[in-house]
Amino acid sequence: MPYALSGDVRLYYEETGSGTPVLFVHEFAGDHRSWEPQVRALSRRHRCITYNARGYPPSDVPEVATAYSQTQAVDDAAAVLRHLGIDRAHVVGLSMGGFAALHFGLLYPAMARSIVVTGFGYGSDASVRAQFQADAKALAGKFAALGADGVAEFYTVSPARTPYQRKDPRGWAEFKRQMAEHSALGSARTVLNVQAKRPSVYELEPALREMTVPTLLIAGDNDDMSLEPSLFVKRVVRTAVLWVFGDTGHTINLEEPALFNQVVGDFIANVDAGRAPVRDLTAVRQSTLLGPAAER
Repeated sequence: MPYALSGDVRLYYEETGSGTPVLFVHEFAGDHRSWEPQVRALSRRHRCITYNARGYPPSDVPEVATAYSQTQAVDDAAAVLRHLGIDRAHVVGLSMGGFAALHFGLLYPAMARSIVVTGFGYGSDASVRAQFQADAKALAGKFAALGADGVAEFYTVSPARTPYQRKDPRGWAEFKRQMAEHSALGSARTVLNVQAKRPSVYELEPALREMTVPTLLIAGDNDDMSLEPSLFVKRVVRTAVLWVFGDTGHTINLEEPALFNQVVGDFIANVDAGRAPVRDLTAVRQSTLLGPAAER
């Protein structure tokens, strides 16, 4: 099996295709297999790399809690690229991976051709932050008591997951089976030390206002906890574009793969062609009706 080293932790990866590199960073309930619809489509023109985060076999599962953090997750993504000799890549992430992609744009801007940040923002709102952290602790306990297969029974039927179940029951069943195969220890360590301890996206505002990495944001309209964070990043990152998919939940790339592939593929093509989006700052004005010329 191919592995990249991040410190002394081995990260399993796969790569397909050739061309401009695209690195995919998976969500908490997924793994490298969750990106199969994207790899099949985008590897026709791009070098597509998927990998399993630490804690997700066949990547290593460190036992110590201090081996897991938001910063470490971002460093792991960079380690995979360095191992493959890639100086710059498009970085695509969902949920937990979306947070990693956003932080990648902040911590490794020179390595980011662009970032695609999807279904992210859980636990960011101040009104739910304490509950989010308490739920993370409870979920870690469930992994210890029930194992990953037991947790998959209820985790995959949360309100933001059921749109996928309704629209594509076969795909959802495969997603559930794959989550059930995860390491209970790795998942518990991840939810406690990456998700529960990561900063709120709103705390990143000063840094985000300075970021110039081309950024694509995608949210499902049935994924309530990702909508406001996505709007916030759209407003503060000058180079951000936002898509909201209708009648779509949290597992966006699997739930609506054709639309996801089209939007992401077009965005990457524009960036590679030197047509990265930059927001016209004259769009931000005091008047609600008058254009900037009239305001002067």
